[in-house]
Amino acid sequence: MKIRGRGRHREGAELSVESLNDIMFFLLLFFLIVSTLANPNVIKLMLPSSKQSETTSKKPISISVTKDLKYYIEKQEVPYAQLEPTLKKYLTKVPDLTVVLRLDQGLLVQDLVDVLQIGVNLHVKMVLATERTK
Repeated sequence: MKIRGRGRHREGAELSVESLNDIMFFLLLFFLIVSTLANPNVIKLMLPSSKQSETTSKKPISISVTKDLKYYIEKQEVPYAQLEPTLKKYLTKVPDLTVVLRLDQGLLVQDLVDVLQIGVNLHVKMVLATERTK
């Protein structure tokens, strides 16, 4: 006669992982959707228009550039070579000068960078004017 006292056969604990697969799938799907919505404007650029505008307390001067690359400082036409010396004259009158850039939408980015470089050389704050969208 055999007596089984110590050697009892125990049932092993099982864990059902079928629902874990579903949860992982839904988490993966959620993070994929959220990551694509985080940067919706990566490809589309709708510049130069904005919904908000910044106002300054001091009267800024404006530099306007037309489509055919004519430069104006406060409605006075100035050749590109004379932009920096003319801004220096304004800078002697107002030390913390703010310049509002009004560039035609059809201009190249390089045309904007050329004007901005003059502001960097003179340590002048320059703000790009945009058209307010509704």
